[in-house]
Amino acid sequence: MTSIAAKMRTESVSLFYGKNQALKQVTLSIPRNQITAIIGPSGCGKSSFLRLFNRMNDLIPQTKVEGQVYLEEQPIYNARIDVVELRKKVGMVFQKPNPFPMSVFDNVAYGPRVHGIKDRVHLEEIVERCLKQAALWDEVKDKLKTSALSLSGGQQQRLCIARVLAVEPEVILLDEPCSALDPISTMRIEDLMQELKKGYTLIIVTHNMQQAARASDFTAFLLAGELIEFGPTKELFTAPRDSRTEGYITGRWG
Repeated sequence: MTSIAAKMRTESVSLFYGKNQALKQVTLSIPRNQITAIIGPSGCGKSSFLRLFNRMNDLIPQTKVEGQVYLEEQPIYNARIDVVELRKKVGMVFQKPNPFPMSVFDNVAYGPRVHGIKDRVHLEEIVERCLKQAALWDEVKDKLKTSALSLSGGQQQRLCIARVLAVEPEVILLDEPCSALDPISTMRIEDLMQELKKGYTLIIVTHNMQQAARASDFTAFLLAGELIEFGPTKELFTAPRDSRTEGYITGRWG
């Protein structure tokens, strides 16, 4: 389908919450330095699938994963993996902006400090670089000491992206990052994603099919925990191979 190398991939992954099976034998390769969108109706397993990539599902009681997930061909579901280090490499931005109740500066500096960076000048360089990468620097450079909670929703979400960037991830997971934002903020996040893919691999869950069509390079369609179709976004939206995909993207159901 594509000659682009995979950054991450799943191999026959099934996910269970107790007796409830949320994902069924999903095999999928995530292309490097591209934006991959995960679409499907509510309850189809989109967010559960996204959380596989940095083992966030581990935090939910009675969770069991079968199959394997690979980062650069390294299996991440084994006893030897350092989950803290994994989540540094595979960062996550959540649906609702969740800045820490501290200053703008301290939000971005938090991760580097946790990982041992104490030098103030070095921290200032990281904060400025990441805020610029997140297209937020010009708006907050005079507000670095003010509470992050005073920012608008769209600014808070870009701050959360800057916070993820500060620990130098390789992959960024975005779980419906624009669902709580206005159209202008949504456009800024989508523009930002296009810039970020030059240096990172992005995976986005979205309930908004127009957003998937606009913003992603590849799209995966999930239905009832199964991967129905995956391919280049333009092909999937204009010439879907599966009638269920066509029915969903044309709005006949779902």
